[in-house]
Amino acid sequence: MRLRNVPGSREYIEANDYAIKNPEQHRGNWRRLFNKPADSKLYIEIGMGKGRFLTEHAGNNPDISYIGIEKFSSVIVRALEKLNELEYKNIYVIRFDAENITSIFDSGEVDRIYLNFSDPWPKERHAKRRLTSSAFLNRYDNILSQNGEIIFKTDNRSLFNFSLQQAEAAGWNICNVTYNLHESKLVTDNIMTEYEEKFVSRGIPICEMIIKR
Repeated sequence: MRLRNVPGSREYIEANDYAIKNPEQHRGNWRRLFNKPADSKLYIEIGMGKGRFLTEHAGNNPDISYIGIEKFSSVIVRALEKLNELEYKNIYVIRFDAENITSIFDSGEVDRIYLNFSDPWPKERHAKRRLTSSAFLNRYDNILSQNGEIIFKTDNRSLFNFSLQQAEAAGWNICNVTYNLHESKLVTDNIMTEYEEKFVSRGIPICEMIIKR
């Protein structure tokens, strides 16, 4: 379970150069912040946790810009500590609630969204809070480029089936689906999160879907 209150975490974030404090000011101009051309790729991860997944991607792909979004300050601190050591130039972090994501990204500005092991919100009355609900898919549809895509991974079969149903009902193009990623031919450059590594070590299958607008 994530720690939500760590003394000094918000102050640490405020003083860190990798943390964007007023993301709304960069809406429509993120590539300028990264000093990248207008046709370069911009990938984001919603619920980045401690940042292992996104920082490894950033290190492997210096020409792509990455933004990690996480609403818990204590978790972001771990990611920022890692970034301070790595000193990558193509990644930033935002402490933010993704429910308002259209206020920080312009229409068509994002090329890929990663959703890794999102909170399943198991109670039916909380379904709209799931990051793959129709409400969130509508938000993603707003900010994704014409050929943009969402890559979603989870160990939760119920959440995965829900996500597939939501995507299909909303008219998304479901490109790839697997209920056991690590036994699938889809695995090529898969980078594991901390959660994924733990689940795989226990023999728990990982589900993945890739959908496009």
